[in-house]
Amino acid sequence: MSTKVRVRFAPSPTGGLHLGGVRTVLYNYLFARQNQGDFILRIEDTDQTRFVEGAEQYIIDCLKWCGLNPDEGPHIGGTYAPYRQSERKSMYRQYADQLVAQGNAYYAFDLPEDLEKMRETFKTPENPSPQYDRNVRDKMRNSLSLTTEETQQLLANGTPYVIRIKMPDNETVQFNDMIRGEVSFHTGLIDDKVLLKADGMPTYHLAVVVDDYLMKITHAFRGEEWLPSSPVHVLLWKYLGWEAAMPQWAHLPLILKPDGNGKLSKRDGDRLGFPVFAMDWQDPKSNEINQGFKERGFLPEAFVNMLAMMGWNDGTDQEIFSLDELISKFSLDRVHKAGAKFDFEKAKWFNHEWIKKTDAKKLVALVAPLLEKEGIQTDPDFLEKVIQLVKERCTFLTDFVGQSRFFFETPSAYDNAAVQPKWNAEKQAFFTGMVTDFKSFEPFEATALEAHFKNKATEKGLKPGDVMMPMRIMLVGGKFGPGVFEIAETVGRTETIVRMEKALNLFADFL
Repeated sequence: MSTKVRVRFAPSPTGGLHLGGVRTVLYNYLFARQNQGDFILRIEDTDQTRFVEGAEQYIIDCLKWCGLNPDEGPHIGGTYAPYRQSERKSMYRQYADQLVAQGNAYYAFDLPEDLEKMRETFKTPENPSPQYDRNVRDKMRNSLSLTTEETQQLLANGTPYVIRIKMPDNETVQFNDMIRGEVSFHTGLIDDKVLLKADGMPTYHLAVVVDDYLMKITHAFRGEEWLPSSPVHVLLWKYLGWEAAMPQWAHLPLILKPDGNGKLSKRDGDRLGFPVFAMDWQDPKSNEINQGFKERGFLPEAFVNMLAMMGWNDGTDQEIFSLDELISKFSLDRVHKAGAKFDFEKAKWFNHEWIKKTDAKKLVALVAPLLEKEGIQTDPDFLEKVIQLVKERCTFLTDFVGQSRFFFETPSAYDNAAVQPKWNAEKQAFFTGMVTDFKSFEPFEATALEAHFKNKATEKGLKPGDVMMPMRIMLVGGKFGPGVFEIAETVGRTETIVRMEKALNLFADFL
């Protein structure tokens, strides 16, 4: 009988959720759903010095906005609760002790100043940042360099210590990565990572292995920056006797700066003027707001679609995918090994395409609050008509304000520079006649209005193009918006006439 697929996203609650983190969530989620498996959210808060109040709830809110909701997690519970590592602290000690008893780990009593001295003493031009490894461990204050009696005495005295893994001197650690294939590391090049800190909390290295085992995780997807740590984790699975249960790993490619030169960072977003977080994140220490895609006016469908394509494709030219399509078509063998460049112009393209294809009725709930924030009260049915007319012109949800305001408010200012140079008595008379016609014209619908308007212009010896632009400015205030007569039909007969008469009074000063 096959084992049920179980994947996890395990962030640290230290700040906002970056693009790379959300993409890791997405690939986990797609894989779980495709295989009728479980997607777990686990909060890795073992480093209490970096804990940020509100970060956990922010992560949960981001996943909810993206539509990538976990099956288990700290906010919903589950069979393998608790899902915060800080609440699982008592579980880790026994495994660290087991590793020490087996000779695979050791107590290290070094003080911060001892570590600093080691880095200075062993620094060379070839090795400018010495590590706590097989070359220096015998020269440090630990249970390998001390006698058993000395070690026991320090423990009995309550001397602070950490537990470090003892990396073997000359072994090759191999595993199969679902994206990169066979990966191997020489253990002699890897330092003795801390597994249990002096406060009794595990580091990521121990906690991730113990939790993945206890939560029956079958597949572990994470960023490629964790690849150098993987031999430590492979050895821990082996030393703890769990090798047969070790999850299959996939190390995802980095998301790169637009120029491809290095990993995308918050600083790049600030410098180049685009968001790199899913939602606005306000740092509680600095009160600085880091801009998110949601507040910038992105649809979650577009955001998720864009992220999926940053490092994956289905082998065709298709670029627009719904979440259901992604679940159906996603495969790890189509995830690229190389990093994916972030292109904000492409991100905007995805959003524009999704706004165009999203039903106007669905957009009402997203656009109405943006208009209300600007003091514009809306009727849902009327707003739906407006959205249908202008959505092709909107790249962001926030664009709906500027592109639709004139449907709700009579223009208070006009693009006079576009009208004045060519305005004359003939045009003034033509539009005065149009006002009279429109008062009784039936049906007051776009197609009929446009035909009548153009016929009258031709009768008066005017080119339709010469009078269409002033008509637009009368209704809108500027040279933008959907079809002129679609606007007239939408705002209605009374409002159309009010706007035309108001503008004609002002344009009369141009004569």
